[in-house]
Amino acid sequence: MRTRGWQGDLPQDSDEARARILAAAATCVERFGADKTRLADVAGELGVTRQTVYRYFASVDDMLVAVAQAGVDDFLDRMRVELAHVHTASDAVTETIIWCLHALPEEPAIGLMVRTGKTEFFTREATTPGAVALGAQMLRRLDVDWAAEGFDDDALSGLAELVMRVWLSFLLYPASPPRSDDELRDYIRTWVCPPALARRSVPQRVDR
Repeated sequence: MRTRGWQGDLPQDSDEARARILAAAATCVERFGADKTRLADVAGELGVTRQTVYRYFASVDDMLVAVAQAGVDDFLDRMRVELAHVHTASDAVTETIIWCLHALPEEPAIGLMVRTGKTEFFTREATTPGAVALGAQMLRRLDVDWAAEGFDDDALSGLAELVMRVWLSFLLYPASPPRSDDELRDYIRTWVCPPALARRSVPQRVDR
């Protein structure tokens, strides 16, 4: 007798189907690893055919990106709480990099590729326009008056890309011997922040 799809529990709509596929993809990655997970594994986890999964995602990489993005809002909310003490552009750059080095690899969704060792994929995705936009969201969530600091939207996007690239370099190629957080903080403030913040456009004073 033929088994019904979705293990007999059909999703109510496309949104639910997509969410269940993503949950199954995350389970498979944790079980098999990101490099060894296949669409067939995800389909088997759900009790559907590969063609069903293909309706929502063209490849495993597409699914992994969606899994990572699913946890963005929760991650940003927690980051804002943890970095509530940050009020300047320099501190935003420094503390965001350090906090992400600790927090992102442990994230159940957004840190998926880092945690499972799929660093080449994560490196490629972390500098895409979507990832840069995420970095800009991270900076905007902080209690920093970016306009007063001299950053318009374009400048903030540029800064966000720099933060993502510096964070990745520290993650993939840590110092030997390892730096403490305070040592890393001093390094970023000395060598990263001055050139990063030098090109901001300070708002011009308007005489009345």
